Amino acid sequence: MKYYFKYIAILALGIVSCEPDFDNPVDEVGAYSNGEADFSRYVALGNSLTAGYADNALYITGQESSYPNILAQQFEKTQATEEFRVPYMSDNAGGLLLGGNQITSNRLVLAFLESGPAPKVYSGMQPTTEVGKVLEGPFGNLGAPGAKSYHLVAPGYGNVEGVAAGKANPYFARFASSPQTTVLADALVQEPTFFSLWIGNNDVLGYATSGGTGIDQTGNLDPSTYGSNDITDANVFANLYGKMVQDLAAKASGGVLVNIPDVATVPFFTTVPANPIPLDAQTAGALNQQFSAYNTQVLPGLVQAGFISAEEAQARQINFAEGQNYVTLQDESLTDISQAIQGPPFNLDPQTAGLLSQLRQATPGDLIPLTSSGFLGTTVNDDPNMVNGVSVPLGDEHVLTTAEQELVKSATEKYNNTIAGLAQTNDLALVDANAMLKQLANGGITYDGGSVTSTFVTGGAFSLDGVHLTPRGYAIVANKMIEEINKTYNAEVPKVNVGAYNTVTPSNDVQ
Repeated sequence: MKYYFKYIAILALGIVSCEPDFDNPVDEVGAYSNGEADFSRYVALGNSLTAGYADNALYITGQESSYPNILAQQFEKTQATEEFRVPYMSDNAGGLLLGGNQITSNRLVLAFLESGPAPKVYSGMQPTTEVGKVLEGPFGNLGAPGAKSYHLVAPGYGNVEGVAAGKANPYFARFASSPQTTVLADALVQEPTFFSLWIGNNDVLGYATSGGTGIDQTGNLDPSTYGSNDITDANVFANLYGKMVQDLAAKASGGVLVNIPDVATVPFFTTVPANPIPLDAQTAGALNQQFSAYNTQVLPGLVQAGFISAEEAQARQINFAEGQNYVTLQDESLTDISQAIQGPPFNLDPQTAGLLSQLRQATPGDLIPLTSSGFLGTTVNDDPNMVNGVSVPLGDEHVLTTAEQELVKSATEKYNNTIAGLAQTNDLALVDANAMLKQLANGGITYDGGSVTSTFVTGGAFSLDGVHLTPRGYAIVANKMIEEINKTYNAEVPKVNVGAYNTVTPSNDVQ
């Protein structure tokens, strides 16, 4: 049996094709004010969210609609400011080249195919952005896609020679002032009068999007030993973040800090349900027969032998019914029974024992990554009896379990406590992005003429990678930042017209 799952049901899709409107709707001279802040030299530090990354890539139109670029445009309306420079990509394809070889994928676009609308990799142009062609700064937007907190203070993070080995960031390498500089150093040398800092998302995001395949590094104070999918120790984050804020705030008139959203609120984790398996009564019955011996003999036998508890045996029961069913998965927190069931009295073969080793069905609290949607229901070696997510349990990378979510949540809360404390201590504006994204997921955010939600594709806030925002989403963030800046510094910075910003881009020029 083989299933095809589709999670993009588009009943009506409004694609906006207008350019962002940065024009000041009020023509009166002096209508706006910088208040107690000095916006004359603004610098933004962060990761992909700061760079304007969207649709799984960085490209020109995304950079133009990044929240730092929006802020800089609005700051100009309150006082004389220096040029806010952006390290623009060379095109709108989105891919990166290293020595002429493509090392990152092109952007995603919404293709309307015979099978229905779906995100696909854009093929309408070849990427031309060469990492080795280093741009001359200084730059106001220092957002480096992929950066974690400790990367902003890491010498060599922008060294072109280290990109191929994974020791440097290809995006930062394009505009770093020198091979051994740091992102923070390139900010401080400009002596910014105002700054924004949004960093820390990737300190938990890599762990989450990989399905928890990394390590929770709590207690390990040496980030140089961390893997790309590991959770950063909260004390490491606090120390590094505190130093960055202290250095940036030392001479600046002010700044704005942004906290870390709950990853469980983004479409990457909310689009694919934990029970995506449609079964008729006959198929469900056949599957239940297949797992009958496991439920009624193997699990009770292991309980009787004292190998697992009765509670674990109950949690491991596999049951299917007519309708939508929960996927099967391997849960590393469960007891590995593979060796025990190869011996008497079960005497199972190694392959079957491996499939049952840490088997259970998903619960409503488990999260299935968006990238796993195309894997569900596929077969192993074209064997119709070996169906991924049904008769063959999903691997760790395909599910973020409730236990793994707790690790992410705990770290995020600690990071946010650090950010809030430093904002208060240093009299800085604070934007609660965590609350914003929860609002997007629970009814949405309204603006003049419309609203945006976190619904994948149609909601308007999130791009086609399910993690990063659309230009419209970034405009929402920029307006919230302006709101908090105005409150903190008695300023009157004008907000932008959110509806003038695009959402997702349609194209059938795809791979």
